[in-house]
Amino acid sequence: MSKMLEGKVVVVTGAGRGIGRDFSLAMAANGAKVVVNDLGASVAGEGEDAGPAQEVVNEIKAAGGNAVANTDSVADWDSANRIIQTAMDTFGRVDCVINNAGILRDRFFFNMIVEEWKAVIDVHLNGSFYVARAVAPYFKSENRGCYINMTSTSGLVGNLGQANYAAAKLGIAGLSKSIVMDMARFGVRSNCIAPFAWSRMIGSIPINSDEQKARVDKLKRLETSKIAPLAVYLASDAAADVSGQIFGVRANEIFLFSQNRPLRSVQRSEGWTPETIGDHAIPALKAHFYDLDRSQDVFSWDPV
Repeated sequence: MSKMLEGKVVVVTGAGRGIGRDFSLAMAANGAKVVVNDLGASVAGEGEDAGPAQEVVNEIKAAGGNAVANTDSVADWDSANRIIQTAMDTFGRVDCVINNAGILRDRFFFNMIVEEWKAVIDVHLNGSFYVARAVAPYFKSENRGCYINMTSTSGLVGNLGQANYAAAKLGIAGLSKSIVMDMARFGVRSNCIAPFAWSRMIGSIPINSDEQKARVDKLKRLETSKIAPLAVYLASDAAADVSGQIFGVRANEIFLFSQNRPLRSVQRSEGWTPETIGDHAIPALKAHFYDLDRSQDVFSWDPV
């Protein structure tokens, strides 16, 4: 039986545990050679441990696949370049990069300190840029390549206590779209996945109400492995005409997310004053205002 990713080389960041681990195993099972990148840090981004990345490599090799471990941080430009260089040195090429590495430093905005903001932005948003930018010259020179970037409904919809994470994840959606617009002429694709799954990061969510406990209990039923098939498809040649999109996966459901577009406009030929804006523009637009929904408000039904 032919494998969808036969002959391809895939770099997966944050691949030592959770969703990243499942991505790596699925990519290898479908014929890809995999660079398993993981710093081995805690959920908060502290510490280092080479064990998780090597354990995933061992699993892949035990199943007959081919993989190499890398423990460089995505949050530093030189280090991110070493991740890509590992692929080039070991396998001689890169076909797909999955920007999955992430940390959490959850806190209400009015209590969030600068270090918590910067740490999350550095790993998620800056890290996605660094790794994507590091491989861009290879993709451009060979007129091929694929990015898969992990976003979140915390940014696409909203959530409490995650200003740093939400800003980074919404920024990643913008980064992904910009990559496509700049690199489509070189045959390069980029898409986003917003995952719904129980993982080590989600397990760090504080539970301080019955509502939160009920939500977390639902999340515990969502397997990280359910996200991997979409990633395999997007990394394959079968998805050659799929680019610039934002997908979500929740158990057996796959979503396509909308992207920001104007909803309605109002105009006055004589122009606007603050008063006429209040009297005319806002009342006309107000029916289209968005509520302060959180992700769980929008996805209110049980997973399928």
